[in-house]
Amino acid sequence: MSLTTAEARTALPAAPRLTTTVAKEYVHRDSVAEVFLTGCDTQDGVSFSLTGQWPRAHTMFRSLDGASHDPLQVAETFRQAGIYVSHVELGVPLGHNFVMSNITYTTDTASLRIASGPTDFDLDTRCTEIVRRRGVASRMAFEFALRRSGRPLAGGTGQISVIPPAVYNRLRQSRVAQPPVAAETYPDRTLLPPSMVGRTFATDVVLSDVPGSGGVNPRWLLTPDLNHPILFDHKGDHVPGMVLLEAARQAACAVMAPHSFTPAAASNDFHQYAELDRPCWVEVTRVSHEAGNMVTLEVVGRQDGKDVFTSMLTGPVD
Repeated sequence: MSLTTAEARTALPAAPRLTTTVAKEYVHRDSVAEVFLTGCDTQDGVSFSLTGQWPRAHTMFRSLDGASHDPLQVAETFRQAGIYVSHVELGVPLGHNFVMSNITYTTDTASLRIASGPTDFDLDTRCTEIVRRRGVASRMAFEFALRRSGRPLAGGTGQISVIPPAVYNRLRQSRVAQPPVAAETYPDRTLLPPSMVGRTFATDVVLSDVPGSGGVNPRWLLTPDLNHPILFDHKGDHVPGMVLLEAARQAACAVMAPHSFTPAAASNDFHQYAELDRPCWVEVTRVSHEAGNMVTLEVVGRQDGKDVFTSMLTGPVD
């Protein structure tokens, strides 16, 4: 006797669980290609074991010679992990807005070397602080430990706050429709050369030189491409935090040029929103040479005379 279609399906063995990325909405990405997490298991409600994968040839998160992953890919992975855990494990509804107040990372640069296949990793994430408001997590602090083939690759911390849509819209309603700074505002601006800031393509450069903007410390105008497929993966009403991290790295590279600088570790504090419609100046305020070929640089972003972000970057200079 022949089986019906439904009976035949029931008789088949269960399909194996295959690797896929987590939903892009849970890490606030529009492009599936930019999602680095593949799964998550809960340990005790505050500790989580995540898995993920980095591609071999990411168009932006790789070294200038293409041989290593970019340390900023670690920061982006930590960002995704914090948001994912907040949504899926801590119950923050989709549509709520996240504000990153701090993110740090320290990497083992030797472990960032790209191998013959994609880089699979394990990411232990622990909530060190959870503040709830009306039953919903409103502020979280995280510790991250990233491993590759069982060996430590990077560690770090992060702090984020959550703002409900109605509150965010009320706070930001005057910013939503504001246009970006027009090019004619600074007609003599010149995009920094890609090789000077550790980049291959001019479209990845986010800083411009403006005649007469020099002073005691080197500074540049923040001028990212608002249509960049990675830096501006999804639309918003302010400059994303990852763009500010990239600006800090490029400023550090510009100061150290013609030597190359790798931001192996960084601590980044975000003080307020970086608005799209007003000039934001990125300035290197301190350079400290340390043992061997290591250098620590302080980079500050300022807008309307106020600090927008502060980054402390440490790494080798070649």
